[in-house]
Amino acid sequence: MSDARIQAAVGHWAPRMIANGIDYNDFVTTTARITRWEEWCGEWSKTAAKHETLAREAEARRSPVSAADAWVRASLCHHFGKFVFFEKMDEYRKADAATHGNYRKAIAHLDPPAERIGVPYAGTELPGYLRKPAGVERPPVVLIIVGLDSVKEEMNSFEPLFHRRGMATLTLDGPGQGESEKLPIEPEFEKVATAALDWLAGRKDVDGTRVGATGVSLGGYYVARAAAFETRLRGVAPVGGPYDFGAHFDQVPSLTQQAFRFRSHSPDLAAAKKAAQRLNLEGVAGRIRVPTLVVFGKQDRLIPPAQAERLYAEIASSDKHLAMYEHGNHVVNNMPWAWRPLVADWLYERLRR
Repeated sequence: MSDARIQAAVGHWAPRMIANGIDYNDFVTTTARITRWEEWCGEWSKTAAKHETLAREAEARRSPVSAADAWVRASLCHHFGKFVFFEKMDEYRKADAATHGNYRKAIAHLDPPAERIGVPYAGTELPGYLRKPAGVERPPVVLIIVGLDSVKEEMNSFEPLFHRRGMATLTLDGPGQGESEKLPIEPEFEKVATAALDWLAGRKDVDGTRVGATGVSLGGYYVARAAAFETRLRGVAPVGGPYDFGAHFDQVPSLTQQAFRFRSHSPDLAAAKKAAQRLNLEGVAGRIRVPTLVVFGKQDRLIPPAQAERLYAEIASSDKHLAMYEHGNHVVNNMPWAWRPLVADWLYERLRR
């Protein structure tokens, strides 16, 4: 891997890709074929095509569950092919459409099934998936917020932890994310949280008065920001989120800088840096009075751990906890078996009452 961008992608995101559903064998064989960054998206699309073929074969033999599994794998391969790839925008757009299209083919046969929904927001709709645990009448809901280069489909392996504890999940593509990339990143993310809570309040099949939220990476900032202003949230768990994203913008990988430029609709990196400086919890964190669990990895190479410690120190809630994993990387993706059950248990305790 002589290309520094390939090294960065593998070095920073390999644990995340595997934790979120990429098969290890696919990861090894696909990255082995890539010698230049310009090949990244195309090679992942080839791997996705293998799973699309398996999905169609399963459908032909009338095995919808096997087909759904294959469609999800294909969706994730397309997503991780384009998540920080902007070299060939025709490949990006094709992989982006396949990410969402393949996943939609699976949703009826997930366990539990997913309902595709739209949350009214700023004259448009934010697409998302609502999943409800079987046998639970009007369950509480966990709002899941994804990060800078994440999409709602990437949370497929995270959501079931909440379902098994009797909670529903609502996972959205917020502004600048997935199918909502037509909207720029929104630093005042409480606007999105309010729209989601208003939508949930209108549903009769879930309990819109018992809603918590968790977010990963930049989604951790979004969740903390929402908690500062949206008092209807019963508890929040920011995971790997920044306190001040602009403070270290020059130090994050160039792939992340370009992703932020693209999704903030900035014309260049200088403008992107100014936009990143708006994602700052100074004067905001002290407004957080809802129960808050801050999760962070001490070996995070994208966001300094001191930012999580500052967030925790400034939170005004009497019910707060900092889970700092000594050997954890960004979003502690190298230890999902440690923090994911903790977050699910912690939110369950705040929502079951």
